[in-house]
Amino acid sequence: MVDESGEILAKTRVPTPADPQWAVDAIAQAVRELKEQYPDVAGVGVGAPGFVDRERSTVIFAPNIAWENEPLQQRIEELTGLGTVVENDANCAAWAEFRFGAAAAHEDMVLITVGTGIGGGIVLDGRLHRGRFGVAGEIGHLNMVPDGLECGCGGHGCWEQYGSGRALRRYGRDKAAADPIAGKRMLELNDGVAETIRGIHITEAAEDGDPLALECYSELADWLGRGMADLAALFDPGVFVLGGGVSDSGRLLLDPVAAAFEKYLTGGPARPRAEVVLASMGSAAGIAGAGDLARI
Repeated sequence: MVDESGEILAKTRVPTPADPQWAVDAIAQAVRELKEQYPDVAGVGVGAPGFVDRERSTVIFAPNIAWENEPLQQRIEELTGLGTVVENDANCAAWAEFRFGAAAAHEDMVLITVGTGIGGGIVLDGRLHRGRFGVAGEIGHLNMVPDGLECGCGGHGCWEQYGSGRALRRYGRDKAAADPIAGKRMLELNDGVAETIRGIHITEAAEDGDPLALECYSELADWLGRGMADLAALFDPGVFVLGGGVSDSGRLLLDPVAAAFEKYLTGGPARPRAEVVLASMGSAAGIAGAGDLARI
């Protein structure tokens, strides 16, 4: 339950089955539980992990729930009796950071969520940029390396294969395996096993000043800065907001990313620079954004 200022007043949680119809039923169940506490609820906002059509009604494709051309708006409205707006989950988070969070002082912003992959959302002139078919903002699948690493989307060389939490883990594992002496701290944190080093081990080692772990962050940041420079050439935002699980490392990520962005930005010192900041709303962003979009 989200109020007009983006504050989350109440939450509930239900399992989300992979079966498409059961997932719809689970959403409706959550809505009904909250409506019992707040009978004057005005509408429902759904942040869906997939492609959502321009009308914000149908989930075109959501691989993790097996939705394909799912008329989600219609089904939720039928089950709850409430007007419903469906939006991509990363777009919801971007809207929340724009309305209530780290980008509230800007009219043009790009959110980059750095987690297992790379997600994002774009706001231009105060409006969520959704594109002709509603699926704009899939920035993690920008092609950065021709014929590069295979991506889960079926392509090769996507940005998220080089600038995500998955990529950070790969950098740590490869470097520790290639040079166990230099990777000693990361290996100590994972019982000496390079093949299963996780992001938390790399982050802790980097916070301890471990040179190899810091090198992993530097490589990750370089790829993020490259992609952000490309996005700046396209959209010229006033601010880039870094969110997602990897951004929890704070300045360990922020500072090298900002430096890499400046390094690759077309125009050099003569060009005005977008700010690069950390997201401020955390896991609440998608909820607050979905609720606010349902109110518009």
